[in-house]
Amino acid sequence: MNDVPHQPPQLAKANGIEVCYEIFGATDAEPLLLIMGLGAQMILWDDEFCRQLAHRGFRVIRFDNRDIGHSSKFSGEKRLTATELFKQRFLHIPIAAPYRLQDMANDVAGLLDALGIASAHIVGASMGGMIAQETAILHPERVRTLTSIMSTTGNPRLPYPTREAAAMLMAPPPTTREAYIARFAQTWKVLRVGHFPQDEAKDRERAERSFARGLNPAGVARQLRAVLASGNRRARLRQIKAPTLVIHGSVDPLVRPAAGKDTVAAIPGAKWLLIDGMGHALPMPMWRTIIEAIAKHAHGAKAA
Repeated sequence: MNDVPHQPPQLAKANGIEVCYEIFGATDAEPLLLIMGLGAQMILWDDEFCRQLAHRGFRVIRFDNRDIGHSSKFSGEKRLTATELFKQRFLHIPIAAPYRLQDMANDVAGLLDALGIASAHIVGASMGGMIAQETAILHPERVRTLTSIMSTTGNPRLPYPTREAAAMLMAPPPTTREAYIARFAQTWKVLRVGHFPQDEAKDRERAERSFARGLNPAGVARQLRAVLASGNRRARLRQIKAPTLVIHGSVDPLVRPAAGKDTVAAIPGAKWLLIDGMGHALPMPMWRTIIEAIAKHAHGAKAA
């Protein structure tokens, strides 16, 4: 699918920061914006995944969230501590954060402004799903459809991650290239749950590409603080008017399937797709199912 039109990465001024973005697909196609998750650069939306979406009639835009990749970096705040988590959980003391998910949703609106796009189909994975939800709440006129993948409402009563998944999230960041590559493979083995030879064969290449673009462990820590400081969206999700699809894996160890069901229950008219055997990842054997679901949802809403 190398015949898909492609605009290489560029920087745009959005919401007072610089956002790095990249576009696949024809300029007159339906705009579809992909938002990646915690600590994940835009290239975690695989090039071929983006091309396959573009082939289904979309102008696919992926971008680096603030504090990651080539977008603007912030400063301040230390890594989250177990003491802070304890205080939030049991003493209801808020987590301190230099920004919140609402600010990241404003980045999305700002990027659409910079690209001259009035509204788009918004697709978010994990933390990206949370940002997508906030975008639909704060900027309803900008969201044609919403697809929330392996994400959550922020409801504190939902099940916690598995111990192994939580340990990967809280582990100190690696300090060398080879350590990062090894950690990348280990992390995705835990999150994918099971054996996915195609993805495992690409782990080193994906890790090398991320490392070459530059890492920002302090930025990942700030993003995690943003998630925890933003609280419970469940009541506010009732405001969403955009046609919504919620996709979740049946064996997700990080954001448990109950979180996806909670999202469906909170958003009026939301549709639910549970993918058997999928963890907290977008494995290549499941691309067709995911891409077809996104395309059907977006094109179906347009037809309606």
